[in-house]
Amino acid sequence: MEDKVIKIDSGIEIRQLYCDPIKMDEMPGVFPFTRGVHAAMYRDRLWTMRQYAGFSTAEESNKRYHFLLSQGVSGLSVAFDLPTQIGYDSDHAMSEGEVGKVGVAIDSLRDMEILFKDIKLADISTSMTINSTGFILLALYIALAKKQGADIKKISGTIQNDILKEYAARGTYIYPPTPSMRIITDIFEYCSKEVPKWNTISISGYHIREAGANAVQELAFTLANGKAYLQAAITKGLDINVFAQRLSFFFNAHNNIFEEVAKFRAARRMWANITKDLGATDPRAQMLRFHTQTGGSTLTAQQPENNIVRVALQGLSAVLGGTQSLHTNGYDEALSLPTERAAAIALRTQQILAYESGATDTVDPLAGSFYVEALTNEIEAAAWKLIEKIDGMGGAVKAIEHHFMQDEIARSAYAYNKAIEDKSKIIVGVNKFTAKENNDTPLLKIDDSIRQVQTDKLNKLRAERDNEKAKACLEAIRKTANGTDNLMPFVIDAVEHLCTLGEIADTLRDVWGEFKG
Repeated sequence: MEDKVIKIDSGIEIRQLYCDPIKMDEMPGVFPFTRGVHAAMYRDRLWTMRQYAGFSTAEESNKRYHFLLSQGVSGLSVAFDLPTQIGYDSDHAMSEGEVGKVGVAIDSLRDMEILFKDIKLADISTSMTINSTGFILLALYIALAKKQGADIKKISGTIQNDILKEYAARGTYIYPPTPSMRIITDIFEYCSKEVPKWNTISISGYHIREAGANAVQELAFTLANGKAYLQAAITKGLDINVFAQRLSFFFNAHNNIFEEVAKFRAARRMWANITKDLGATDPRAQMLRFHTQTGGSTLTAQQPENNIVRVALQGLSAVLGGTQSLHTNGYDEALSLPTERAAAIALRTQQILAYESGATDTVDPLAGSFYVEALTNEIEAAAWKLIEKIDGMGGAVKAIEHHFMQDEIARSAYAYNKAIEDKSKIIVGVNKFTAKENNDTPLLKIDDSIRQVQTDKLNKLRAERDNEKAKACLEAIRKTANGTDNLMPFVIDAVEHLCTLGEIADTLRDVWGEFKG
């Protein structure tokens, strides 16, 4: 009888039975870190439990943060609204209809103060999902930490700051690639000296996967982007053994547990070799540390309670794969921003994985599985082939400029959706096991009046600040952008003198222009 052909989304054919013993003499905590970046992994310390949150005004988001902290989160993760992401103040014409909708609106240091009211930045790790304007949000965070009396050399957290994936998959870019890369390396340089515990970039495969990439593409394109950041920093004269320690990654987790675990294991091994080849000798500069978020694009508006199971499976794959931090999505996210109840269930999912599943009892529990070891090797080999193609084009920036990554992602997205349409891929509740919907899931709604609230705040700020000083700060940023000095000290000075996010972004638009794609 002929074996049934089964292929995972990456295109790798899965055999009926795996019986080939694969040599497994690698150990966790040592090069190439396939089995984990720490020798004892979760036996010593659990992953950081984050819940991605931010909506409406800083006041409303602050309430959600206090709720999450009371429920046991060990790190905050901030979502920003679209105007904040692309460098417009809330009162700008381009912001209409978008203020506070997909994240919190942050226009100035005053908003940042409200966002973290009664939360000491010295005592919490914060992840900020922000890219084009990431340098401004980091400046605001540093300014607030200083205002709170914190030692900025001790504050910790992560800024996403990954612009290359914006050009390839997501689209919230502002400036052309070259000045955008300059901003990123300025952040690397500044933080390595002044904010040494801050993770200066979270190189994101998450959004690449959300745009339609498969697991192999997510892995290859993310590591290729990471390689480009390493090379840019080395060209700037930075020491890879110093700055590479503060790089982290951000991956997606979909429903196929074994494919995801194999991807995470392959990622660590590949990055260790990439950093070594570029001159890293310190093991801490060779480690791939990563945050995982469960797959938003896998969640369904149909039978939304099914998403609780999907999120649990995806979270389990991240834990079995050795993640350093985890966000689990709310079951209602295909319909709206998560309600408080959905966020609580998502957090409880992580806590059940940590304390009831047994997945944390031993390091790399699936190691030695004929299937998982073979799949790790196959995913790694397929990802190297893609990276070799990208290197042949001149690296990630050139590959993006030639639309190679974008075209590959589009092809995969088409194939995935076609498989759902022809039912060769089953999505429970969507193309099989359907049911009449009640449409009674509670939803979180964001009112458009928030824009007026933010506009009133901005008018008050501009009336009360020293406008001559603010103007001088913006002029200093303009002058620095035209030169080679590090931008970060000037941006921090500007936000401390109440220059707004939009004013700083517009100053650099005047110098560098906008990227049109």
